[in-house]
Amino acid sequence: MKKYTAEITALIIASVCSVGLTSCERNVPASENSGGNDISTTSSETPEISEIPEIPEIPEISETSPIPEKKIEVIDGITYVNGILIANKSYSLPSSYNPGGLTDETYSAFEELSYAASVDGLDIYISSGFRSYETQDEIYNNYVYWNGQEVADTFSARPGYSEHQTGLAIDVNTIDDSFAGTPEAIWLEENCTDYGFIIRYPQGKQDITGYQYEPWHIRYVGKEVAEALRDASISAGDPTLTLEEYLGIDSYYHN
Repeated sequence: MKKYTAEITALIIASVCSVGLTSCERNVPASENSGGNDISTTSSETPEISEIPEIPEIPEISETSPIPEKKIEVIDGITYVNGILIANKSYSLPSSYNPGGLTDETYSAFEELSYAASVDGLDIYISSGFRSYETQDEIYNNYVYWNGQEVADTFSARPGYSEHQTGLAIDVNTIDDSFAGTPEAIWLEENCTDYGFIIRYPQGKQDITGYQYEPWHIRYVGKEVAEALRDASISAGDPTLTLEEYLGIDSYYHN
């Protein structure tokens, strides 16, 4: 930055001097010698150079990325990344973790979201909210029984790895692929950020989140984080930027 300022200063000085010298040459009087000798006289006076304008201070260009640096903390067996509670295939919850239901903040935010959707003539409701470790264990093992573990792992979390256990996740309306493309699904994708939610498992990001596209699954992160993630998504030119990408974490079973 200092080198850049110095170059600008040098260019301005050179320009001013050039203008001043050109002016001096134009004001040199022709010889008044009556003898007709074709000899010009040059003024011995030093030409005045106009004052060099003050160069405005050039602000530093910020190279700060909208994606924050990663800070991981584990408190009582619960992982927080930049203060955000994380439950995915890489970061589990203790089997004893049980908030008793959706957190008050999550439920209140969803009520606002649902009401706003109703004003637009849509019906968005909770089909599945909080699930205890024990409930998730039963659900997951049932899927494994019918589909095999490899397939079950693409759409169901193992016990202790489910966001539903956090009390921050909600499955809305129809919990299957038929929900995709419905007016409610489109509205949810376009507006959930305004109420502090994100579409947790967006389309085309299965290799990153570890789960197939689930337009019905929303996660409460709070308005500030939801808006920051949206801004990072716009900056990155990626409309489906995931929480994993935003926080710089992975999501796969390590054992």
